[in-house]
Amino acid sequence: MSKLIIALDFDRPEDALSLVEQFEPEQCAFKIGSELFTRSGPDVVRQIIARGFRVFLDLKFHDIPNTVAQSCKAAADLGVWMLTVHAAGGAAMLHAARTALESYGASRPKLIAVTVLTSLSEADLSGMGVSGTLLQHVERYAVLSQQAGLDGVVSSAQEVARLRTLCGRGFLLVTPGIRMAGDVAHDQSRVISPQDALQAGSDYLVMGRSITRAQHPRAVVDALNSL
Repeated sequence: MSKLIIALDFDRPEDALSLVEQFEPEQCAFKIGSELFTRSGPDVVRQIIARGFRVFLDLKFHDIPNTVAQSCKAAADLGVWMLTVHAAGGAAMLHAARTALESYGASRPKLIAVTVLTSLSEADLSGMGVSGTLLQHVERYAVLSQQAGLDGVVSSAQEVARLRTLCGRGFLLVTPGIRMAGDVAHDQSRVISPQDALQAGSDYLVMGRSITRAQHPRAVVDALNSL
């Protein structure tokens, strides 16, 4: 099973589906975020799942516990493989999300908590009034999520080695902010190469523009899957 998740950061579903058609389900999973989902709705999720691909629905649910619980059920009903909530929602919200998915049994989506966005730096957190270091903040969210029974967290690969030690092997670490050599960081603050992310202990690598804007996306994916 490939560890690669391609971020479908498109504003038109036809562009997203055109990229999907270039791959086979064993090569990658696909991430659908807020932009594509808001423009296209659940239909684009269904179309990609119908093609045999795993879909990571990255909507970062963050609301009162009942609202998040119902949102997680709605995502599970779509048949997604993985979905995100935001750890900043707190223990009660995380527990509600996990409990809401218990009835799905073996078909339950993997429930992943977002820790600190990879666009944020330590200076950003300080400006927001967050005490402690960025790593300490990520650690607190990871432990909170694990205690709530979630399957894993999203964090930058710069925190992965520490989280692997802290949370153990069974806790999934999903890593965005992955860039190939020579790529522009764009709006990401904490970036890392795919090789370094895997060596640090990442379970899944989320990559967007490095693949979607490549001249030959399939060749890039083949190279990544050979790491």
